[in-house]
Amino acid sequence: MFDRGPILPPDPESLDVLHDREYRVRAFKAGDDELLIRGAVRDQKPPGLYVPDDPDPLTIHHMQVDLRVAFPSPEIVGADVVFESHPHDSCPRIVDHYHHLVGLSITRGFTHRVRELFGGPRGCTHTTALLQAMAPVAVQCFWSMRPPTERVELDANQREAMWRMNIGSCHVWAPDGEYVAAFEGGKEPELPVFLRRRLAERGLDVGAGWPARRTADP
Repeated sequence: MFDRGPILPPDPESLDVLHDREYRVRAFKAGDDELLIRGAVRDQKPPGLYVPDDPDPLTIHHMQVDLRVAFPSPEIVGADVVFESHPHDSCPRIVDHYHHLVGLSITRGFTHRVRELFGGPRGCTHTTALLQAMAPVAVQCFWSMRPPTERVELDANQREAMWRMNIGSCHVWAPDGEYVAAFEGGKEPELPVFLRRRLAERGLDVGAGWPARRTADP
């Protein structure tokens, strides 16, 4: 279903690897009014680094988080945290604290609120970092909950609410930037670069709007 090729450049041939951390986040449509955002973080040490002659990698952290997010509010309505692997017997004691995620909005301000609730000694460093990686996925899924062919059904207020969720999220969406100014001026959103490339590769008319037609179609 997804590209499983390497996401990192090739390892330097002259260097020994010491650690591998991976984040994985996957989102699911759990009905017309809810998203399931499932995430995991895993830290591994290479074989033999801690235990001599051990042929297998050693997992030192493995935390999993399920967030249920209402659509289109977007409020967290359920949160479950599981510790599959951890260094200390007391690590899992913090799991229930993450139920305080319920009721939070996952849009702008979420990262700051997560740090307030779970930063430092108030939570698990690895789980909190994972949450900060999961939130943008939930926001991006708001554009995917309805197929492109159905987006014409959104009224002006709904369309505005969807793009306003991105304001302040990065330099492109700076509140005083040209991109936000264009939206506020009523400009239709341009197709993303990745989508223009794929449409061109598939022989579809990039300039025809969305949904696109094959360039050979009438």
